[in-house]
Amino acid sequence: MSGPFDFYAKRPHDHGHEHDHDDHKPESEAEGPPSEFEILSRAMQELLEAKGVVTADQIRRRIELFEEDFPYRGGRVVARAWTDPAFKRRLLEDGRSACAEAGIELEAERLIAVENTPDVHNLIVCTLCSCYPRALLGMPPTWYKSRNYRSRVVFEPRAVLREFGTLLPDHVTVRVHDSNADMRYVVVPMRPKGTENWSEERLAGILTRDTLVGVTVPQVPGKE
Repeated sequence: MSGPFDFYAKRPHDHGHEHDHDDHKPESEAEGPPSEFEILSRAMQELLEAKGVVTADQIRRRIELFEEDFPYRGGRVVARAWTDPAFKRRLLEDGRSACAEAGIELEAERLIAVENTPDVHNLIVCTLCSCYPRALLGMPPTWYKSRNYRSRVVFEPRAVLREFGTLLPDHVTVRVHDSNADMRYVVVPMRPKGTENWSEERLAGILTRDTLVGVTVPQVPGKE
């Protein structure tokens, strides 16, 4: 599946109990057994180490570098879109090309940027595994890969959003977008009021990974 599933806020889901985020569960319980791709990746890593192509320490340092820089790239891209209408148009028209313009090469063939509006809220998932724009957001969090999130967000997105503290007005449509190996999504949230004179750097600071997946919205410090 590659298109959005539309869920309308006029029929909010009744939910008599709350679920804990999978980040609070043991990793084995949250993720379940490794996927075919994870097994293949681990096997390839072990093979490359055995042949002396790379060392475990090199892989560790690369992962550390990845985690230091990549999670902030998406925030910088969206902050630029907030302050540069022409770049925003290019991002919404062709996310991959716009990111390349910003010096970011993506792993997927297509990146679709979906914009939140007062009437539409977008939410990202990969229902089959954990396809995710890693070059923009870093490694996917445990909850994104969990079977709980992947199955529930399609059928009860409002309940899932509530568990992240995101409460939407009844008139807002929630659109859930299903990523795949060739096509990834990123959410362009609405810019909060009171940030009109902020620099791109300051704006990027409130654009967290979760806001670009759509489970939360940007917050101005002191105004939550």
